[in-house]
Amino acid sequence: MTAPTMTPGKPRARAHRAGFGALLRAEWTKFRTVRGWTVGMVIAVLVTAGIALLDHSSCGGVTAPGDAAAAGAGCSAPVGPDGEAVTDDFFFVHRPLDGDGGITVRLASLTAGPGPAGLRPWAKAGLIVKAGTRPGSAYAALIVTPGHGVRMQDDFTGDIKVSPGTVSAASPRWLRLSRSGDTLTGYQSADGTHWSAAGTVHLHGLPATVQAGMLAASPASAQSGSAQSLGGSGGGGARTLATARFDHIDLRGSWRGGAWTGANVGGGSGDGASPGAGFHQAAGTVTVTGSGDVAPYVPVVDGGGVAVERTLLGAFGGLVAVIVVATLFMTAEYRRGLIAVTFAAVPGRGRVLAAKAVVIGSVTFAAGLAGSVAAVLLGERLLRSNGAFVLPVGTLTEIRAVAGTAALLAVAAVLALAVGTIVRHGAAAVTAVVTAIVLPYFFASPLSVLPAGVSDWLLRVTPAAAFAVQQTTPRYRQVDAPYTPGNGYFPLPPWAGFAVLCGYTVLALVLAAVLLRRRDA
Repeated sequence: MTAPTMTPGKPRARAHRAGFGALLRAEWTKFRTVRGWTVGMVIAVLVTAGIALLDHSSCGGVTAPGDAAAAGAGCSAPVGPDGEAVTDDFFFVHRPLDGDGGITVRLASLTAGPGPAGLRPWAKAGLIVKAGTRPGSAYAALIVTPGHGVRMQDDFTGDIKVSPGTVSAASPRWLRLSRSGDTLTGYQSADGTHWSAAGTVHLHGLPATVQAGMLAASPASAQSGSAQSLGGSGGGGARTLATARFDHIDLRGSWRGGAWTGANVGGGSGDGASPGAGFHQAAGTVTVTGSGDVAPYVPVVDGGGVAVERTLLGAFGGLVAVIVVATLFMTAEYRRGLIAVTFAAVPGRGRVLAAKAVVIGSVTFAAGLAGSVAAVLLGERLLRSNGAFVLPVGTLTEIRAVAGTAALLAVAAVLALAVGTIVRHGAAAVTAVVTAIVLPYFFASPLSVLPAGVSDWLLRVTPAAAFAVQQTTPRYRQVDAPYTPGNGYFPLPPWAGFAVLCGYTVLALVLAAVLLRRRDA
């Protein structure tokens, strides 16, 4: 009799999947039944959240120059149309414009005002259409700068590079800014006859009547201020002045009033009236002198503010606890001689490593997420109760910082598991991973004891680059600032830095899998 033919393919595949599921359950059972490992994860949560509660930063030293409230109402900064903190501090010579219209001027000169600092590269003078004189209101401006040429800027973060060059008595610049509904278009010319488009921006919700005219501003001179970790207070250098001379002023449209009005928008560096700022009109020429800036708020330049990621500083402490637990999750079996039993039950060594990685990564992500959410919620509440100015960020950015911190801890745990598999010694593995992740971050960013170049290099090439995922304060090309790790700025974008850690983890897992197959036979 012929034996029946069997087709084991599909049942074998089901057995494989069920086998891995059973392996996951077995590794999860190992983890949750070892009290020390569970306690270690609880400690990671408590440390991640608890260090944020030790931050007692207050209003002192973080008052924002240019804030109308800075004269005594507390620590804050104007909020721009997109909800971000902004610097809106300049001298504005303006008149109301009803509906569509435009203004054309010749910018005959741009020079430094009184004082030793000279003309700053991002000093600016030109034309501006603004929703109102309230700091933070929407605007579009066509400006000339000494160091960055002609720019079309809008709503604080928008910046279009138009052309190089500056202005002088021998080489004036003609500027034109026109409004059509919510659309603002800029033009420039060297002779007032031949014009070229500078840029077009759309300001949604612009009121029917706007304030339009000429501006002058000059940022503080000490924009390379002292290093301050994670968006703490800093910067706030000596005030400077810029003086611009406008002539050949031509208005188109329905302009109200017969004379120009001067306004020190933002209060002039927080002192209520910027000394030396003002304007003078004579024989068709308007001369404007102003200080401050119209730009995004950058903490290290504008005098302070606390970034959201500062509440996540405790992640480095939680990371140490996670590394210890993840390492022991593998090395404890070697120390107790149980690894042979595991491999006897599951001959596929790579599957054992994969199951352990899934379990430790999942548990750590959950713990890291709980700790990070608590740190941000409690930390922000504590900072605000102390009067500190917490920099506003978008919801998605805050979610990225929180979830990214949890992902950082999870991937670091898998890296520690892989290193523990490679060296098979708990203390050595913990030391190696802490040295690779925690120490470069700690000395380059929170402590800031290393030169900026060394810190920048360490946070590019070591797994500590992953801490960039926490950064919520962007760099702005239109603001000169010390964008260094000591000031809370990482050299790599958030997900690029996180990818560096992932790369090291993948390499360690591959090496661990190879060594498992060659050893422990």
